[in-house]
Amino acid sequence: MPREIHFLPTDNTPEIHLNPAGIINIKGRAMTTYSTEFPDKILSWIDSYLINPAEITYANIQFDYLNSYGITILVSFFKKLINVNLQSKKLEIIWHYEEDDEDMLEKGEFISTTLNIPIKFILIDGSKNC
Repeated sequence: MPREIHFLPTDNTPEIHLNPAGIINIKGRAMTTYSTEFPDKILSWIDSYLINPAEITYANIQFDYLNSYGITILVSFFKKLINVNLQSKKLEIIWHYEEDDEDMLEKGEFISTTLNIPIKFILIDGSKNC
């Protein structure tokens, strides 16, 4: 079982909390335009997690900003994570977005359509956290 990992946010990267109990939280800004070791560590954690995932995996996503490189990384992340379903386990992706942020809603819908995966969209008050 992989260990719990918590990446603190920076000006260009989101806060990421990966919990082997089946709770994944990603929140903040994804503004990086170049490859770092950051995505590799996350994808490696997912590989370890998939050996014995929780009965239900919750992925809570809330971005203030998500650029095209961030979308690419997120798509890679979800492509791996959806393998939870192949093990007769459940994956629930919850995409939190603010009412006035149509761009974030559209990006979540794009990812859902592109990967053909269900995403639950939750409208949030901008002053609350996911």
